Amino acid sequence: MEKNYIKKIKEFYHQYLNIRSLRVRIFLIVLVVGIVPSVAMRYGIMRNYEQRAVELRTATVQSQLRVIADHLINEDYLNMRSSSALSLEYSNTSSSRVINAELEMLSNLYDGRVQIISGNLRIVKDTYSISEGKTIISEEVIKCFMGESLSNYDAQNGYIEITIPIIDNRNVGEGGGEGAGPNPRVKGVMLTSLSTDYIMETMEVLSRKAMILEALMIMAIVVIALILSIVLTRPFERVTKVINDVKAGYSNESISVPDLAETEHIVEAFNQLLQRMKVLDDSRQEFVSNVSHELKTPLTSMKVLADSLLVQEDVPAELYQEFMEDIVSEIDRENRIITDLLTLVKMDKKVSALNIASVNVNDLTELILKRLRPIARKKDVEVVFESVRPVTAEVDEVKMTLVMSNLVENAIKYNKEHGWVKVVLDADHQYFTFEVSDSGIGIPEDSLAQIYERFYRVDKSHSREIGGTGLGLAITKNAVLMHRGSITVTSTEGEGSTFLVKIPLNYIAQ
Repeated sequence: MEKNYIKKIKEFYHQYLNIRSLRVRIFLIVLVVGIVPSVAMRYGIMRNYEQRAVELRTATVQSQLRVIADHLINEDYLNMRSSSALSLEYSNTSSSRVINAELEMLSNLYDGRVQIISGNLRIVKDTYSISEGKTIISEEVIKCFMGESLSNYDAQNGYIEITIPIIDNRNVGEGGGEGAGPNPRVKGVMLTSLSTDYIMETMEVLSRKAMILEALMIMAIVVIALILSIVLTRPFERVTKVINDVKAGYSNESISVPDLAETEHIVEAFNQLLQRMKVLDDSRQEFVSNVSHELKTPLTSMKVLADSLLVQEDVPAELYQEFMEDIVSEIDRENRIITDLLTLVKMDKKVSALNIASVNVNDLTELILKRLRPIARKKDVEVVFESVRPVTAEVDEVKMTLVMSNLVENAIKYNKEHGWVKVVLDADHQYFTFEVSDSGIGIPEDSLAQIYERFYRVDKSHSREIGGTGLGLAITKNAVLMHRGSITVTSTEGEGSTFLVKIPLNYIAQ
């Protein structure tokens, strides 16, 4: 029970929590792709609203300030407020009360502060009644006296500062007053500070609504991401299930999961692998059957011979000698089969690594032919060697000896009486070639594609007579392929065969 529980936890982790899982990655990608733009959009909208609100508030206040500035010029407010003698008297006039009321209303409307600065940089009016009569010198005020309207938004402290020049559009010189800057038409400056609390409050309300909307969007994105991750990975689960069924042995037929193009590619590759495995399994079964048969045949012969000796009494020495020679011959044949099998298995499993060395191929060929010429003389076969040029190559001498020996020995064994075998060694700048031609029995055209298969014999009875194991050409091809070479054959039945081996002069390891 506990093991099943742990197994379920592991399956849940690998399926839903493991970052290597395709389902998890799809979920995370969709989640990130959906959430990041929504968060960025909310931030962008809020920033854009803030900017637009500040710009609108600034433009509105600037327009109102310009109207008041014109009123100040028309009522000669600056000159009257600047003159200490006239200031008290003017403050009681209806014009002064109207202007002051406008300034107070503007200040209260935008929860701000309005200061009017005369040409001598003195504050002649402060809606807060704090700085009247004081002198103010700042960069913004100086620029404003040059005729430049300025505005500055301080988001951290929550206010907008606006500076408006009070310009006398009447004839220059009229109205009197002092000028603080190079522009004589600028008679004063209106310095206004506005609170942005209303904008911030509005933004907070909008932010809360946006966050609610964003939360709903995130929930929808999570659901969509979950659905997509399940839907998109379900075909792969089907493929996995079908493959597991094949692995468990429930089916050995080709599978089909036509959901996605990607799964179709996987299924196609798996079917090809399955087909290849079937071929290999059939080959393995055939190989085992052939091995069993080849090993059993000598054993059966030896048993028959031994039983014949056992059931007979007073066996003549000549007959005993003959039977023992036959038994030794069968033992030798058995030994050859086992030796060839071990050689082939080592090549197949790549247990036997190549011992690459620089070898004089001409000398190697001469040595191999010297060993095989006694066999050729017994068959009355002439062996001719033609060396076109000296050849030195990077090869495994042992395995290359197997290649050359097998080809030349086969050409001798499967030859006709008074026949011939011709060996030609040649090379170019990349490869050397080892060609073996004979005047033998030849190979039928329909058998050419099978001669490299294990235990395949064109003429089984003749092969056993001469002691063939049916593994020589399989060993030869494997050794050639291990050297990154190639082997080809042309043959005419009843006339002879030609094997051509092509090996690189310089070995290139994988």
